Amino acid sequence: MKKRALTLLLTIVLFLSFGVAAYATDEAVPKLDDGADLLSQEEERALLEKLSDITSRNEGVQVIVVTTDTLEGKSPMEYADDYYDNHCFGASGVLLLVSTEDNDWWISTSGFGITAFTDAGIAYISDRFVPYLSDGDYAEAFDIYADLCDEFIAQARTGEPYDTWNLPKAPFGFLKSGLIAVLIGVVVAFIAMSGMKAKLHSARQQAGASAYVKNDSLHITEARDMYLYSTVRRVRRENEGGSSTHRSSSGRSHGGGGGKF
Repeated sequence: MKKRALTLLLTIVLFLSFGVAAYATDEAVPKLDDGADLLSQEEERALLEKLSDITSRNEGVQVIVVTTDTLEGKSPMEYADDYYDNHCFGASGVLLLVSTEDNDWWISTSGFGITAFTDAGIAYISDRFVPYLSDGDYAEAFDIYADLCDEFIAQARTGEPYDTWNLPKAPFGFLKSGLIAVLIGVVVAFIAMSGMKAKLHSARQQAGASAYVKNDSLHITEARDMYLYSTVRRVRRENEGGSSTHRSSSGRSHGGGGGKF
């Protein structure tokens, strides 16, 4: 009887311990640590709410932002990986580190995050938020990062994560700018051609081609076939794209990438 009671008690303790650990991993560990104090309180509140919402909607894939004014002698990659591991964020996630010490940024991925954020995907995402880091608009940079993380995780859930061959299309703003540039070019070309045409007073339209050909001036002395072009079909190799990985100081596998801003 005592043995059965002891077994039941141990079971309850283990259950409660597991529940507390799970709660700490999913809820208590903050998704935002603005150690470099780059955001206002209102900006922190809004970003933390967004990061928590994205995480909850994507089955626990953690989306995290960390800022610091010192890397404590580590490389950006080492600092980001160790921060993720030491704070027990769970098996899957993506962490953006921004260090003002030497203007470094690094994205560290783990678990399903390695699948969702390929090397090409990280380059795509960074191209969109890094310019805002350079301008000092940190709130906008983190907002763009969070939104793209949400999009990339959702795409990876379909079984076809964004990669070299299927990255998202350019945002509408880029398309709009391109269309405006083309339109301006057409207008300028039309004006230039109109001016040139106005100077051709001596030219008169002819009904046939005979007026442009001098009699007995064409003599064909040689004929031959010439190679003009070929059609090349490219097939993606299976080893293209994907995520490169490495081991953190704790031995855990991480993907990622980074640079300067």
